[in-house]
Amino acid sequence: MKASDIRELTDDELEKQVDDSQRELFNLKIQAKNGQLENTVRIRYVRRTVARLLTERKARNKNSEAVS
Repeated sequence: MKASDIRELTDDELEKQVDDSQRELFNLKIQAKNGQLENTVRIRYVRRTVARLLTERKARNKNSEAVS
């Protein structure tokens, strides 16, 4: 998911994406440990997506605190 796509998400959609992506990352790590993961690059992609999502969430929280 690109950063521009993430910025277009609503706050609720952003939270849902964070939860879903973190759950997917956890499952991928479990599969890797069990030797069942075929596409190891997927872990890297999902980890970076989680970082992008968390960065956007933090920026929104920071902006909302500054406005208040």
